[in-house]
Amino acid sequence: MAKKESQSRILNRVLTELKAYSTSIIFSILCAIATVYLTLRIPILTGQAVDCVIGPGEIDYVKLLSILEVMGGTVAATFFTQWIMNRLNNNITYSVTKSLRDRAFAKQQHMKLADIDSHPHGDYVSRIVSDADTFSDGLLMGFTQVFTGVLTIIGTIYFMIGISLKIALIVIILTPASLFLAKFISERTYKFFGQQAKLRGTETSYIEEIILNKNIVRNMDYEDDALVKFESMNDELADASMKATFYSSTVNPSTRLVNNIIYAIVGVLGALMAIAGGITVGGLTSFLSYASTYGKPFNEISGVVTEFQNALACAERLFEMIDAEVEVDEGEKIIDGAKGSIEFKDVFFSYDKNKKLIENLNIKVEPGQRVAIVGPTGAGKSTIINLLMRFYDIDAGQITIDGVDISDISIDNLRRNFGMVLQETWVKEATVKENLRMASPNATDEEIIEAAKATHAHSFIKKMPYGYDTILSTDNGSLSQGQMQLLCITRVMLNIPPMLILDEATSSIDTRTEQKIQSAFNKMMKGRTTFVVAHRLSTIREADVILFVKDGQIVEQGNHRELLQKDGFYAKLYRSQFA
Repeated sequence: MAKKESQSRILNRVLTELKAYSTSIIFSILCAIATVYLTLRIPILTGQAVDCVIGPGEIDYVKLLSILEVMGGTVAATFFTQWIMNRLNNNITYSVTKSLRDRAFAKQQHMKLADIDSHPHGDYVSRIVSDADTFSDGLLMGFTQVFTGVLTIIGTIYFMIGISLKIALIVIILTPASLFLAKFISERTYKFFGQQAKLRGTETSYIEEIILNKNIVRNMDYEDDALVKFESMNDELADASMKATFYSSTVNPSTRLVNNIIYAIVGVLGALMAIAGGITVGGLTSFLSYASTYGKPFNEISGVVTEFQNALACAERLFEMIDAEVEVDEGEKIIDGAKGSIEFKDVFFSYDKNKKLIENLNIKVEPGQRVAIVGPTGAGKSTIINLLMRFYDIDAGQITIDGVDISDISIDNLRRNFGMVLQETWVKEATVKENLRMASPNATDEEIIEAAKATHAHSFIKKMPYGYDTILSTDNGSLSQGQMQLLCITRVMLNIPPMLILDEATSSIDTRTEQKIQSAFNKMMKGRTTFVVAHRLSTIREADVILFVKDGQIVEQGNHRELLQKDGFYAKLYRSQFA
């Protein structure tokens, strides 16, 4: 029952999407009516032509030629109306699919990071690409075959009744058998098509994971294990696909069998009536043609119904993405030129509400201070940054910037006041120059080069095939991780906001290069409140305040010299690195 309600809800949603194309749909229906009418005129003309040839007396060549001319014009007109109908249907289908894709991708840009992080990323790719394609195929088939199919059924009934009411009634009475059979089978395909779409998304995510980490996979000799796991996933997908395909493929032959039986009954009865003089040979020829035509739409519509089950299952996954929750931005306040006074007051937060992480966290940072956050892996260092940037919202407490609660500040404005260099690097498929200008669209070539020289990125950029005009690939194959990180640092250098976050910003850079760019970092951080997350303690000795985080709590706080004198967690960690 719940499944039927789900299908009905998704179908209504699809129909709502189609309302914007009402005019095109009306014209498509009119073209379908014209196409069906003209198509169904052919059997009548064929029957009349047959009667001209085998009727009593001599062959009426004049009438026969006239009929053939009308047939030729009818065929040409049918081609024209069908061509227009197909163009309209294609436009409607791909416009709806484009709209869903655009909205799904746009929603993904604003979804809560918690939802994105807790979901296989490849599944989102599968929804936007594969599921959208499957939906468009099912929708196009529905437009193309359902309109003409229903009209063909109505039209053939009309023409059959005009030729012989008795035989037409037999055909109409026997028809529901194929409809009930198609309905019975198609209801069972929706579940399997839904499983198929879900498993396809999981498999896409796994393939993406293995390809992106191919070096680690090979280094750990994980290829065979990856293959075994993939084969298991592929077996599940193949099983669901086979079941979905099997059930859906039984519809057409089953309904075709019923329709062929009906056609045979009509043929026998019609022959008996022709012998008795109740119908002409040409009339029987026309009726048999209509009986055959009458059965085809049921086969096609039954095929469309099963394909549409697949389309609805994929549409449901797209709508789930489109309806996902987005970041709530209730903030209206704007901070221009923030001073950088930041305070965490009794902050509580955990990713999993059943597992405690940060409890009663209190931090006070004065404007212009350089704050280093250190501690063991999983202690909550990056979590503090995530909360400060409102990538995640706190469960309780308050975080303020210059005395203003960050929940009251516009998210866009909040994040524009921070410059970030992260361990995870990213470039888009564009030139080096265009990638650097992401931070400052109006930056001149001279400013870009100056920033690159300050970060020591200029030397390797000049060695690239086209220098600053070299196009970088999205898979980062043309750059090392260290070079990528230097580009990200250069990007921030072009437009330094009032506050900075350096989260393992030099983790992929060699020690010598790191020492060279330290002056650039010092210049960048001067007078700006800066949060530095680092495992390499040599990078944070000059920090004004060092916070040692353990199990979501600040267990030690002070500068480098003070913490060494305390001989606590920080001192032990420092000595372990420089022993």
